[in-house]
Amino acid sequence: MADIDCMEKTSLADAVKRLEAAVGNLETAVQRRMDADRSLNSLQDDLQRLGEDRSLLAASLDESKARASRLEEANKDVSRRLVTAMETIRSVLDAHGG
Repeated sequence: MADIDCMEKTSLADAVKRLEAAVGNLETAVQRRMDADRSLNSLQDDLQRLGEDRSLLAASLDESKARASRLEEANKDVSRRLVTAMETIRSVLDAHGG
């Protein structure tokens, strides 16, 4: 009977060790999952910020293109006016023997 008690205690001790190891493995797996979830949330936040930055940059680019277009039109207008002014000056000089 003593051998049976000893075997039962050994089996019970082994079962407790296996249970402790399983609980340890479970805790490790839960911690890894929580870390992965935090990492995923961080990546999702980064992706959202990148999307917002992209929208801001696109709006800024559109404004810059519109400004460049207005400046180009103003430059063409000034150039036309300068040509007209030079032609007027030439004709005045020619008319007055210049």
